[in-house]
Amino acid sequence: MKKALTYFFAFIALNFTLQWATFAVWLMSAGSSFADVTAMFASKTTLPLDAPMMITASGVYSITVLAVFLGCRWAVLSRNYLRSRPWGVFFWCAVAALGTIVPSLWLQQLLPKLPDSTEAIMRQLLANDYGYFVLCLLAPLVEELVFRGAILRALLQRQMHPWLAIGISAICFALAHANPAQMPHALLMGLLLGWMFVRTGSILPGVLVHWVNNTVVFVTARLFPWSADMELQQLLGNDQGRMMLALLFSMFILVPALYQLHLRMKKG
Repeated sequence: MKKALTYFFAFIALNFTLQWATFAVWLMSAGSSFADVTAMFASKTTLPLDAPMMITASGVYSITVLAVFLGCRWAVLSRNYLRSRPWGVFFWCAVAALGTIVPSLWLQQLLPKLPDSTEAIMRQLLANDYGYFVLCLLAPLVEELVFRGAILRALLQRQMHPWLAIGISAICFALAHANPAQMPHALLMGLLLGWMFVRTGSILPGVLVHWVNNTVVFVTARLFPWSADMELQQLLGNDQGRMMLALLFSMFILVPALYQLHLRMKKG
């Protein structure tokens, strides 16, 4: 448990420190004085965040996190799982990822409205072409490496019950998002991704699910920007029948995919 907490807080510290350091360098190179930057960080004035600054900061911290976790061998990348040619697993992982989208939105709609502290930033990232690089490519790899490849692996090595370890890693995953509006979805996805890691011993299935999920969000935001202001029920014309059909269709995708994964994934 001590190792898992060390990895979690190391990830948080690297995330916070490197992003703010990048913001400071960016702002001072743009003409802001050190005093101005300090005042912004102290919340005395508004921090002028924009997509290029956020993308650069995310890239810096993501690459550094990968270097630290791999360099310290807190997590290990291996080709062993790929050598087993798990193409069927990858296919059903992608199908399962698609099947989780509507149920997750529906469950989130049932919950009380939670504060969305990153809504403005996310909209800027989704509207920028380079946002795909950090949201859909770097984020899945980094987060799976940290939360499944390091934290969950450390918990399992302590001979903890697999589902208790999965639950703890999923909670860490949700808390790391630091945004109440994202936490329910992150918690549920953390359980699914943790189960996949326990069954396979590899982060690759989780990376694929994570990539599909984030890519669907990115592509939807680019093709239908107006959808960001609407809940699932509104997107379906406030028709309860359509809502039930959408959920039923998603279950016809998700349940068979999970069953196929259960059959095909070897225990790690």
